[in-house]
Amino acid sequence: MKVVIIGCGDMLSNLIRGALLSGAEIVGVLRYERLRFSPFRLFFHDFLKSSTELTLMKKNKIKDLSFKSANSEEFRQFLIKQNVDILLVGTWKEKLKKNIIDVPVVGTVNVHPSLLPKYRGPNPYLQTILHGENKSGVTFHLMDEDFDTGAILAQKEVEILEGDTGKELKNKTVFQARLLCADLLEKLASGLVIPLAQNEADATYFHNVKPIDMTLDFYNETADEILRRIRAFHPWLPVYLQYKTVFFKVNSYKAEKSELQGNPGEFLAKDKDSLTVAAKDGCGIKMNGLRLYGCPLLTRLVIALMKLG
Repeated sequence: MKVVIIGCGDMLSNLIRGALLSGAEIVGVLRYERLRFSPFRLFFHDFLKSSTELTLMKKNKIKDLSFKSANSEEFRQFLIKQNVDILLVGTWKEKLKKNIIDVPVVGTVNVHPSLLPKYRGPNPYLQTILHGENKSGVTFHLMDEDFDTGAILAQKEVEILEGDTGKELKNKTVFQARLLCADLLEKLASGLVIPLAQNEADATYFHNVKPIDMTLDFYNETADEILRRIRAFHPWLPVYLQYKTVFFKVNSYKAEKSELQGNPGEFLAKDKDSLTVAAKDGCGIKMNGLRLYGCPLLTRLVIALMKLG
């Protein structure tokens, strides 16, 4: 199997590892950084902070493709010339055109970090935790001209534990993607995979979160919902606790339910770098390790001056 992989970050590095495990021939890898940076800036970016995927590529002598877009005619001609069997896509922000999708002999395969058709969209890690799911997963599916809608080739469940943030869920998911990638490529080489159409009746889609979603709302969310929000946003975006015109950055690993009860939005207790606030259901949430937005060194002073009554 001749494979080209496009993507970025942890998903890309795990797809490379998975393809290597399968014994597939990786013709080349197109990193998303090629689209983000000029060649000059990318050179210094790679020199100063070599990524895991680039290290893997160098170690295994995998070609670092230099195309400026996965939709370019140059990239399309490369796929044709190399007679590529699989174009494997993991974490890629461009919407691929049909004339690219249709080139590979077997197909273009996208990797989506959810159990499709549920949680289509840009950040399933965040959304599954935010919506209180106890499991997520990874799906390999054939690409079509819409987002996350193509026929499913393989899936694997991933358990969401009570204390998982988006970071832990992502780490578990990309590891399962590595193992599933190796298994799928081996089966595709033997023609043992039957694509399964997604059930549109079960489909859900979630857009990117908005800035307003980063501020905790103790009047309209229960304690459990607020704790899920705090965990879901890490490590991509901070969440904030607002007191009048002051904002505190919340530590995703240091928030917990308190025995204190009160009215929604009521500040119940304070102590150095922690505050306890009542949620919609009256349950208090104690948030330790707070940091004052804009000036973290003044956190304790500002909290000491706060009047909770």
